[in-house]
Amino acid sequence: MVKIEGKKGEKWLAVSSRQVAEDFEKEHFNVLRDIENLIKKTTSDQQNSKLRTAQMFYKTSYKIDGNLRNYPEYLMDRDGFSLLVMGFTGSEALKWKLKYIEAFNTMEETLKRIYEERKQWEIERAKGIVVRHILTDTIKNMLPESPNKKFAYPNYTNLVYKVLFGKSANDLRQEFKTQKCESVRDYFTADELAEVENLERLSAGLINLGWGYTEIKNFLETNVNRKMIA
Repeated sequence: MVKIEGKKGEKWLAVSSRQVAEDFEKEHFNVLRDIENLIKKTTSDQQNSKLRTAQMFYKTSYKIDGNLRNYPEYLMDRDGFSLLVMGFTGSEALKWKLKYIEAFNTMEETLKRIYEERKQWEIERAKGIVVRHILTDTIKNMLPESPNKKFAYPNYTNLVYKVLFGKSANDLRQEFKTQKCESVRDYFTADELAEVENLERLSAGLINLGWGYTEIKNFLETNVNRKMIA
């Protein structure tokens, strides 16, 4: 069972015709023949059915170690798999049908969970950008001008990271091996991003109240539980 990424980035579940041949104890060329017959059975006056059948089966190729030749195989989605094995008979066939249905269902739930987590991450990432602007604007407007003012934002960023994760921004960059164009926050989970947002929002609020860096540092270190990034 594999996850395939489509042209638009969507992911779908697929199983190889080779795996079907192995599990159902059939010759692979016979499985290929069955798939191609299924595709050919749709006549030209059933264009929609023909298109749908073609979408169920994706023809690709594989190589055998030590051999430069490409061999054909098909990847099929759950509908294609169901259509193909519908005609397989016997107790062993039934066992494998049930096994594949269970596997497809499990992986489908996993993909749904990953999708939801990704959407939540994108929301938190966007919120974090807004909160970061709030913090920088607060620093700009509330802190008196001085040669060290330009270091205020990175100082607060490091403070938040050290309070939450016990590491500075540079430490996290080294740990995640980020590139120059990457933000270390791209490696945080949605929950970690939310925690960073909360502390930056709190820091901005305390700055607005006239608190200094040392006061804010002592307050955060005393009142926030540290969470180490694994």
